[in-house]
Amino acid sequence: MKQKLTIVKVGGAVVEDETQLTLLLRDFSAISGHKVLIHGGGRRATQVAANLGIESKMVGGRRITDADMLSVVTMVYGGLVNKNLVARLQANGVNALGLTGADINVIRSHMRPIKDGIDFGFVGDVDQADGEMLSKLIEAGITPVMAPLTHDGQGHILNTNADTIASETAKALAPYYDVTLIYSFEKKGVLSNPDDDDSVIPSITRADFERYKADGTISGGMLPKIENALSAIDAGVNRVIITLATAIDGQSGTIIS
Repeated sequence: MKQKLTIVKVGGAVVEDETQLTLLLRDFSAISGHKVLIHGGGRRATQVAANLGIESKMVGGRRITDADMLSVVTMVYGGLVNKNLVARLQANGVNALGLTGADINVIRSHMRPIKDGIDFGFVGDVDQADGEMLSKLIEAGITPVMAPLTHDGQGHILNTNADTIASETAKALAPYYDVTLIYSFEKKGVLSNPDDDDSVIPSITRADFERYKADGTISGGMLPKIENALSAIDAGVNRVIITLATAIDGQSGTIIS
């Protein structure tokens, strides 16, 4: 019987909210058994870029990453955000280790090709995550804290969507553990009415998702998040939950199946 592993992805909005972040780290630290934390940090990157006079350009909610922006996200995601989270987890008794995809070759990717005239620059689409290497760290009592950066094996860091990293990490670890993947953010779950924070859809199957996508109930940034969640389920992840950052106990939110 596989041991349980909980993977929590925390979004950039929560990282910037001190109250929510403190509660999330407390609850994450209290999770029994093996665990992994994966974080975003886009809002902080936008702020730091502005302070440096670098304009942030977005297409469909995804960041265009030119050479200057790559420097910013590498500093912010791999340094500022990641190491602050690691330090705070240590203070909560969690022996954490901060990682980018380049560290111990844990996530390789390739630069996203130009499509429909859109050049995202130094943005990576994941080729593989090394579940065996991660499992060795986890079995050694280490809690990986993963930044949304990968590498291409040719010496280049690439900016990579944190939801995708969470999904790919969960899929890579599914052969070794009974994996629960939790996407935590500032809402209670997937909402049927974006103006009503209590309109949580309790569960979504692939058929439900196609219907909600077609009628516009689910749109925008939630679409790739659920695509990543369904991809994880298809690859053997036990369950995926989308929920409020302060409710990562798995008892509430939207269950993807």
